[in-house]
Amino acid sequence: MPITGFVSGRSSTQKAYPGKTTPFVILTCLVAATSGLIFGYDVGISGGVTSMEPFLSKFFPSVHRKMMMAAHKSSNQYCKFDSQLLTTFTSSLYLAALLTSLLASTVTRALGRKNSMLIGGVIFLAGSVMNGAAENVAMLIVGRILLGVGVGFACQAAPLYLSEMAPPHLRGMLNMGFQLMITFGIFSANLINYGTSKIMGDWSWRISLSLAAVPAMIITVGCVFLPDSPNSLVARGHTEKARTMLQRIRGIQDVDEEFNDMVTASDESKRVRHGWSNMGKRKHRPQLVMAVLLTSFQQLTGINVIMFYAPVLFKTIGFGSNGSLMSAVIIGLVNMFATLVSISTVDKIGRRLLYLEGGPQMFVSQITVGTLIAVNFGSTGEASMPKLYAWIVVASICIYVAGFAWSWGPLTILITSEIFPLEIRSAAQSLAISVSMFFTFSIAQAFLPMLCHLKFGLFYFFGGWVAIMTTFVYFFLPETKNIPIEKMVLVWRDHWFWGRFIDDDAGRHAHGGQEPVDAVENDRKVVSAI
Repeated sequence: MPITGFVSGRSSTQKAYPGKTTPFVILTCLVAATSGLIFGYDVGISGGVTSMEPFLSKFFPSVHRKMMMAAHKSSNQYCKFDSQLLTTFTSSLYLAALLTSLLASTVTRALGRKNSMLIGGVIFLAGSVMNGAAENVAMLIVGRILLGVGVGFACQAAPLYLSEMAPPHLRGMLNMGFQLMITFGIFSANLINYGTSKIMGDWSWRISLSLAAVPAMIITVGCVFLPDSPNSLVARGHTEKARTMLQRIRGIQDVDEEFNDMVTASDESKRVRHGWSNMGKRKHRPQLVMAVLLTSFQQLTGINVIMFYAPVLFKTIGFGSNGSLMSAVIIGLVNMFATLVSISTVDKIGRRLLYLEGGPQMFVSQITVGTLIAVNFGSTGEASMPKLYAWIVVASICIYVAGFAWSWGPLTILITSEIFPLEIRSAAQSLAISVSMFFTFSIAQAFLPMLCHLKFGLFYFFGGWVAIMTTFVYFFLPETKNIPIEKMVLVWRDHWFWGRFIDDDAGRHAHGGQEPVDAVENDRKVVSAI
């Protein structure tokens, strides 16, 4: 059996779900995807304000003194931003998001996907007001915690909503709208930081932090007008509303096959009182392991280190304040356009190929960056980097970011939201987001001390993880392109390794008694032809 986990299918009369792409489903997915703006804006804005002198002098004076001392070439460039309090400011959001995403599972299942996104937008709005008005570190961290609660709700609910609303042949593209909005939020934040850095005094960082209210308002107002997904409506007993909504988003009246599959999945889920306890069953083990490892690996690429601390990192290698922020703007632009590449290709060439191209590209870039920093700063960090080398570092980081943006960035969110059955989908998505936030928190908390102690070896550290995760994808990730979400069990049933955890009855039940291999291959062919 091939490594991809599929064998050739024989002819079959089983049809994929009928339907067509409607403007309504495109619009609703676009609005829901704006939930990613709040996460992206925060990732981009945090690194920028923590490199602004007025912000550091007001809240983190010890860091500001180190930065002034490091302006002399004899100072250690690796350690000038090392402050536990500063990293607590950055990483407190991700700890709050971690805890919130666990709670959000229950809220999302009881109130629906759109209401969870609405709650997230309102709480994020409150956090942005608190941060913009902050007068001390305590206010800053409370504001960050509120932002984290908002991010936790939005990141848990939005990918589920997108995967459930999208037709199978466009699920990858429409789900990746969430990641595109994250990258747009990062890019917008970088532009704002670059502009506000020219403002004297406290207004520079206050404007940057306060403008987080804009994406919060966008998601809040947008969610008021969003419909809920048919899957969520069925799960909460609104079957007629669900059928009507399914007809509207598929653009046809005959939705019986897909609707009946939803009802069957809902009936199965209602037999499960607690999705959390059911997740541990053997039949769910492949999806659970994949979701946990993919989300862990995503953070171990080192991407959030780059996005959080890009201005700090560029200032460390010799760019001035404005130069470092401008470099971060360039990276944000690369991130956004590379995500568009993934969106345009994911439903054509599949998930695996994008992963397998992006991984080696990221590995080579990180080794290059680490080596250039090693050559110039050595292990003492007491030197400066020539501008030519510094720009090569920027170019290498841009290549790295592009590789991430068309592979590990959008694909991980997509896959974790599409692989689970309805009975555990909400709880499983919460677990995936919690794992992601745990590693994000841990890496954000550890990055500045790690940079101080591992020095250039930090980039080799993340490069090694990229090599490991790329190997894992090659051997263990099945292709999920074009498979209807309620029939996703079939790809696991037919995988060379994961198939041992899925019994034949589960595969046949998912496809009306048809042999799983035939069913998967036929669905893939028919959906691709739509």
